[in-house]
Amino acid sequence: MKRTLATLLVLAVATWSANAAVRITEWMYSGADGEFIEFTNLGSTPVDFTGWSFDDNSQIPGSAPLSAFGIVQPGESVILTESSAPGFIANWGLVGVKVIGGLTHNLGRNDEINLYDASNNLVDRLTYGDQNFPGSIRTQNKSGNPITPAALGANDVYQWQLSFVGDGFGTYASAGGDLGNPGVYIPEPASLGLLIVAAALLRRR
Repeated sequence: MKRTLATLLVLAVATWSANAAVRITEWMYSGADGEFIEFTNLGSTPVDFTGWSFDDNSQIPGSAPLSAFGIVQPGESVILTESSAPGFIANWGLVGVKVIGGLTHNLGRNDEINLYDASNNLVDRLTYGDQNFPGSIRTQNKSGNPITPAALGANDVYQWQLSFVGDGFGTYASAGGDLGNPGVYIPEPASLGLLIVAAALLRRR
């Protein structure tokens, strides 16, 4: 029984790490301090963003290079924005967050976020738009956050909610009055944490 449980735990952790990788964890298509997209390394090892890129619904790898992010550590979040990087950092009061500014492939009200790796493979996609998906969120002056970790990588905008002060993501107002929490993804999958702890305990036996 213990051996079977240990095997399942290890497989579950390995599968989560392999499939989770880098994910879109927050976005705002329009804001006083500029639209932005947050990517977070949810894996257990560093990710080299050299050769990685972003595009909107035109779905062309290489459109917006992300190499400037360099090595992104496990748990680290990085930001892509249309604003200047220094301006975005100042307006949101960020410290130690990697920001690429000057994005010209701007997001629209109904659009798509596509993340590609160095081999032009699609890593993550989020198709959104309150007009195309009635009842879904409109991220104007308020960012979108996943309702649960299961939303990450699912490409289902109905699994996202608007930021609000006092939510579980640490949302606050920017200098221009936008609401969001760029630069850090707070919630962690509780099930993953339990699996890691259980696996560690089993290894000690």
